[in-house]
Amino acid sequence: MHVFVTGGTGTIGSAVVRELLDHDHTVLALARSDRSAATLEAAGAEVLRGDLADTDLLARGAAGSEGVVSLAFGRDYGSPEAVARSMAEEGAAMAALGEALVGSDRPYVVVSGTPWIPGRLSTEADPLPTGSGLDDRARSVGAALALAERGVRSSAVRMPRTVHDHGEGGFAGLLTDLARRTGVSAYPGDGTQRWPAVHAADAASLFRLALESAPAGTAWHAVGDEGDAVRDIAAVIGRRLGLPVEPRPVEHFGTFGPIFAMDQPSSSAHTRQALGWTPVHPGQLEDLELLQP
Repeated sequence: MHVFVTGGTGTIGSAVVRELLDHDHTVLALARSDRSAATLEAAGAEVLRGDLADTDLLARGAAGSEGVVSLAFGRDYGSPEAVARSMAEEGAAMAALGEALVGSDRPYVVVSGTPWIPGRLSTEADPLPTGSGLDDRARSVGAALALAERGVRSSAVRMPRTVHDHGEGGFAGLLTDLARRTGVSAYPGDGTQRWPAVHAADAASLFRLALESAPAGTAWHAVGDEGDAVRDIAAVIGRRLGLPVEPRPVEHFGTFGPIFAMDQPSSSAHTRQALGWTPVHPGQLEDLELLQP
């Protein structure tokens, strides 16, 4: 299959590009810079130079493909206003890609996040939450899945809070960056809240499976670890960086503080059973042991 991929040089995207090429697919990938283009070409992908905001270019890339994986997103998450702008850009890009596939019965895989459900693990049957700063993403993903009614084999792979590789990435990566800046490996509240996680290579294999075989209008969970306590995550970070491990108020964590403080474990039982997905790479806490001081 000839697959158009956006966001192909990020933690998830670079793993997806490798996974697709390793399984005899060809890849056309969007590149926003010379550096990204060189990275993609070195991996064996064709390159389409352009930006996520160029929706006409995205539509042309999708129209010339046999399937699409949408992973790109806005890069500015420093404030609520910036988050809103990034999600608006992401939504417009997702809509343009999907419209180019209408009536084709070709696969279109988009990325989302696992829901949080008070008191229990979230599952693939749960809707994405509304009433938060992530409303725009929920609407964009819902619109992509609704394309199943218009002849698109659309599906969503929901990512957990941390997508990691060699100790880097996701919410745990943000905690690590904050620890390096502030000199303390902090966690909000009592630290018993749980964050699900997955290794990037395992997530990539699920994107490939969804592209190849997921039914139209379905959502899947790329969850390797159902939920590690944030206090345990901070403890590994502190040990690896040689820093004290201490609780801090939500404000210490900036824009993401309220989300960091939530208990949000998630299950992938249905995904594993229905698509035959089996994570095989190190879990979050084991992978964090690879952090460099």
